Amino acid sequence: MSSHVLEVERLRMEFRAPRSSGGHRVQAVRDVSLEIGPGEILGLVGETGSGKTTVGKCVVRLLTPTAGRITFDGRDITTMPARALRPIRSQMQMVFQDPYSSLDPRMTVAQIVAEPLRAHGHPSREEVRLMVSRTVERVGLSAGVLDRFPHELSGGQRQRVGLARALVLEPRLLIADEPVSALDVSVRAGILNLLADLQRSMGFSCLFITHDLSVAEFLCDRVAVMYLGEIVEVASRDQLFDDARHPYTRSLLAAAPLADPVRQRSRTRSVLPGEPPSTTEPPSGCSLHPRCPLADERCRRESPGETWITRQGHMARCHRVEEQLALEVSRP
Repeated sequence: MSSHVLEVERLRMEFRAPRSSGGHRVQAVRDVSLEIGPGEILGLVGETGSGKTTVGKCVVRLLTPTAGRITFDGRDITTMPARALRPIRSQMQMVFQDPYSSLDPRMTVAQIVAEPLRAHGHPSREEVRLMVSRTVERVGLSAGVLDRFPHELSGGQRQRVGLARALVLEPRLLIADEPVSALDVSVRAGILNLLADLQRSMGFSCLFITHDLSVAEFLCDRVAVMYLGEIVEVASRDQLFDDARHPYTRSLLAAAPLADPVRQRSRTRSVLPGEPPSTTEPPSGCSLHPRCPLADERCRRESPGETWITRQGHMARCHRVEEQLALEVSRP
C-alpha cells in the first residue's frame, strides 16, 4: 500500500471553448504528476493561468479529469461515481481564494461551519454545536461570531470561517487555493501562522496553491512549479530556493522582491520576456522555449523528460539541466 496520502499520475484536463470562440480545446493541465505524504505541505506555484487551481479542483473531484489517475489514501477516485465518493469527501476539504464569495451570505457562521457535519451524518444537535464551537475557537474566532453573517465580518475573519468549515470534519487532506491572496499583508501573516499551527496540531496533509513564492518558502515542505499546465520543477523548499535549476523557476525567484533593500538594488534581474503562449496551441518541444534565453534547436523540437538532480527528489524538466549535470560530473 502506498505511503502517500495523495498521488496524482499524468493528470490531464481539457476544456472545450465556446463555439463562438472557435470551439478549440484548451489544455489547462498536461501530464501533471505529484504526491503528498502524511503531514506534508506541498506548494504548487506558478503564474496566473498556469493550471494550479484546475489541479486542485481535479484532486477533490470538483472536476473530472480528461485523463490520468488520482489516488487518495490508496483508493483510485479518478472516475469514482458521486455516491461512492461522498464518504471520501469528508477527508478531502478545500479552502477557496475569495473568503466572501465562497460563503453563503444567507447563513450564519454557525450554520456555515455546521453544514459539512450535517451533510456527512452528524444529526445530533448537541454534537454539532460542540464541534462547531470547538472548531471556531481553534481558528482564533470568539463565540460571538457564531450568530453573525459573512457581510458582518472582516476579510480575515471570513477566511478563518472558511478554514473552520474545511477543518470541522478533521480531514486528512486540505486543498488551499490562494487562501491569503485577497487579504491585507498583516492579515495574511496571521492566517499563514494559523494554518501552520493547525497543520502541526492536527497533522493533515496540504496542497497549498499560491503564486507568491515568499508564502511557499514560509509554509511548504516541498514546492512544485507549474508553467503552461505542466510541472517543470519539484524540490524541497531549501533546494528550490537555494539551487533552482529550471529557467522558469529562476525567473520567478528573480522577479520576487527581497526584504533587504541593498540586495534588492544590487541583484541581477533575469525575468523572462513576453507572455505565456496560448493553452489552445501550446508550443512543440519544451513549452518554455519561445521565452527562454537558453533555448536551442533541441528545445524547440523535443519535449524534455524528468531529469533527477539529486536523490532527494529534486526534478526539473529541462534539456539544459542535463548539460549542467554532465558538466558538474566531469569536473575534477
